[in-house]
Amino acid sequence: MMILGEGHPICRLFVKCCTHCGGPLLSTIRVKTLMQFWPIGKSLSGAGAAPFVTLFVIGRFYVADTPQIVSSILDQSKQYSDSSQSVGLLSAKQEESTEKTQISAMSETLRKAKEGALWGAVIADALSMPVHWYYNTDDIKHDYNGWLTGYRAPNKHHPSSIITISAVDGSGRSGWHEKCKPVIGSVILHDKLKYWTSEDRFTHYHQGMMSGDSTLNTIVALHVMKTIQRIDPNCHQPDREVRGEVLADYVKFMTSPGSHNDTYAESYHRSFFKDWSALPELPKSPKDLLEFAEKRYASKSKGSQDSQLVVIGALVSAIPWILRNAHKNEAECAKETVEFIKLTHPVPSLIPFVDLYARLLHAVLNGHDLRQEVLKVLGHSELGGPRKREMIFKLLEKAQSYPKDSEAKLKAYQSATEMLGSACYIEGALSSMLFLALEFADDFQGGVLANANCGGENCHRGSALGALLGASAVNKGQGLPQHLKDGLESSKLDLINLSCNL
Repeated sequence: MMILGEGHPICRLFVKCCTHCGGPLLSTIRVKTLMQFWPIGKSLSGAGAAPFVTLFVIGRFYVADTPQIVSSILDQSKQYSDSSQSVGLLSAKQEESTEKTQISAMSETLRKAKEGALWGAVIADALSMPVHWYYNTDDIKHDYNGWLTGYRAPNKHHPSSIITISAVDGSGRSGWHEKCKPVIGSVILHDKLKYWTSEDRFTHYHQGMMSGDSTLNTIVALHVMKTIQRIDPNCHQPDREVRGEVLADYVKFMTSPGSHNDTYAESYHRSFFKDWSALPELPKSPKDLLEFAEKRYASKSKGSQDSQLVVIGALVSAIPWILRNAHKNEAECAKETVEFIKLTHPVPSLIPFVDLYARLLHAVLNGHDLRQEVLKVLGHSELGGPRKREMIFKLLEKAQSYPKDSEAKLKAYQSATEMLGSACYIEGALSSMLFLALEFADDFQGGVLANANCGGENCHRGSALGALLGASAVNKGQGLPQHLKDGLESSKLDLINLSCNL
């Protein structure tokens, strides 16, 4: 009875039989003896109970002595079993339905967070574009008649531009001369070489673009998203195969005249196409390009590293892969993201930062609190450990001492990003981004505008920040401001289409 419960018909059968014939009650029967009659793997309830009752009764009593009792109890056992089976089936169906509902709700929640991250990354980049690499923040206020409060087209004049001394035949600063074959103009950015070689040293990096336009890294990231959705909409293919397809589309996109409207390509693009175009036979198929990029990483990771590639711009390229793998566990998502970044940024020192950011965005996409997740990584050894964490806390405390929306508060943000790192190099840029993420964890619009007005490498820092703030805002039911969505220019249609298939 302890096994089946006193109300089970089998138990009542034993009690009645024992009472009828004067035999011992079930409570005196050893469980081990009882179980030897029961088939291995069978439950002690349900449809299989009736044969067991019959077997036990025949083995213990004369059937002639207890026909009515046995018949009566077997009927009850059948009713009990049928009822239990029906309830069990109903319960199983209810559990299955509940599980499907929960999975559907979780999938929809994640889908919305991914959509928020994608829009957030593009919005932050476009807001920053006109003042990209403004290192003297006072120039922002001067050139645009006040601090940025929305999208603006870039001025032709850029007070701290160095585009004319940037290398057109590879990464970093110019070492080019007439005998070298420039990558800019002949392989990528076909009609833009004149701006790189202009005598006007104040040429804007994004000259000619419109208000709300996206910079090249963001355009490429969206193109990667389109490729992923086109070739593997259900995320069933192995990531390595998808990486090959993405590389093939990347090469085709970058080498096609008129594929985008930006003037500047950061070092990783120039380095990749310098090495690619130097081959005797240019690889273009997914298989050949994947082999080229993997060998390139293996070769370049052994020698001295190109510091111009250890930059926060890599995180823009990482975002599509984090979104693709957001439904997987954190470690797997980070691993797949890193594996792609290696193909375009062959510098091992960048990997820990990509891994850190991938895990951070993955956590926020999956519903974790942004502020709490940032606090977990502030003391990361790659960022400077506890010393950097304490530094950020002090800068936050100082900023919070000023009135909200005041110019003094903005100046505190600008000072903090300058102190932590306003240039593109990953340690400082990521530290600045985490500072802004902590300060604006509950304020998407405030965060992306503050990032823009802090200048420096604000476009790519902004994309990384905007993805975090966007996902967090959606998770909290705040959404993203519609006017910022509406104001986007070159990428808006792509975003709408991508959002439908996330």
